[in-house]
Amino acid sequence: MTHGFATESERDTKPVPLVPLTADGLAAWREQASPRDRRWQESAGFAAKAGEVLVLPGEDGGLERCLFGMQPEGCLYQLASVQDRLPPVTYVLECDWSEEQQAQACLGWGLGAYRYERYRRDESPRPNLYLDPSLRERVTRLCAAQSLVRDLVNTPTEHLGPEQLADAAVSEADRFDAHSRVIVGDELLSEDFPAVHAVGRAASRAPRLIELDWGDEDAPLLALVGKGVCFDTGGLDLKNASGMALMKKDMGGAAHALALAQLVMAHALPVRLKLLIPAVENSVSGNAYRPGDVIATRKGLSVEIGNTDAEGRVVLSDALALACESRPDLVIDFATLTGAARVALGTDLPALFSNRDEVSSGIQQAGTDCEDPLWTLPLYAPYNELIKSPIADITNNAKTGFGGAITAALFLQRFVEPGIPWVHIDTYAWNSGNRAGRPEGGEALGLRAVFHYLRQRYS
Repeated sequence: MTHGFATESERDTKPVPLVPLTADGLAAWREQASPRDRRWQESAGFAAKAGEVLVLPGEDGGLERCLFGMQPEGCLYQLASVQDRLPPVTYVLECDWSEEQQAQACLGWGLGAYRYERYRRDESPRPNLYLDPSLRERVTRLCAAQSLVRDLVNTPTEHLGPEQLADAAVSEADRFDAHSRVIVGDELLSEDFPAVHAVGRAASRAPRLIELDWGDEDAPLLALVGKGVCFDTGGLDLKNASGMALMKKDMGGAAHALALAQLVMAHALPVRLKLLIPAVENSVSGNAYRPGDVIATRKGLSVEIGNTDAEGRVVLSDALALACESRPDLVIDFATLTGAARVALGTDLPALFSNRDEVSSGIQQAGTDCEDPLWTLPLYAPYNELIKSPIADITNNAKTGFGGAITAALFLQRFVEPGIPWVHIDTYAWNSGNRAGRPEGGEALGLRAVFHYLRQRYS
């Protein structure tokens, strides 16, 4: 992957100014432009429509300046929308935008420059953007975190199973002098993570519970939990081929939680961080867990397995129970949990649940502010009737498919202590097609919104 930003040494090459214009702003530009530039603009038919680019030559015939038409609203994808239409040189943004607007636009450039190149490199020359030093650290950190999510989600399970996901978390822990621990295989039983073990025991690669701890012991505890199902066949309730096609991305929640942990540590937020990732493959073999089984959990609740393809909530149950044992100030979990959330909100809009209205509204507003939207759905208590079991404390499969994102969230809520603020984000972690700044493949959805909220909460 690459962020598409120029190095400091490339600043000496005199970057080409990149000038955003609205249709109204074009008239003002014409008033101060040279007669030659005005004639060039007229001849080219440049009208500053969204995504339109005009290259202005200098007296020597070289590239002197580039104008581009702005989108009607937002800053994030303004530069990304024209990136592929620019000559491959180094640019610098020239505008009167606020620092916040420039940061958003430059972030969009970095997101548009992303390429997943583990198996095939793109050697074609690309444009670079010079970042003002005041923006460089902020923008590159956000790009790095979002690229981490994309890289992890894009990697096929052959090369990103539970062990490799654990390696990625340990690598981040080592970068920031955090403490890490990985509980593997049957150790999960002796360490009291029976639900994680039950889901992952059928795979040839052993299940794991990944733990990372960082920060001052006296700081408020922030617990992050991510669903790390590295591949989901559906188990004995086997998915069909189309349902299994994108299941390398079922660890997208873990990727989000790990990337958020990276941002928290990189910015040295004044918190004590605990990251928990249950990492498994939901596979089929002679010892796979079955529909109708009743399994134990760390919290002591028994779970009837109504469907082995509703495994994400099962592995999260043990991790959420552990997260709450230290009485954290806030628990946040990310998961690619339900198709029902996508039916309700589509693929771009993660579903947000919380047992604290002020927290959910704060995150939703933060998402609006940083162009990373989420939408709050209710923890509608009467739907708890739908996840009652006749033989166990709870079932992982609701009696109806209606409200499936809500019933899944209600299942998770049973493993969260009532007095602890908790957030659950049901995200898709994937772009289904290519758009400016959003290439097809793995995607971080809700990551920047939550980090923006955390910076406000713990400022």
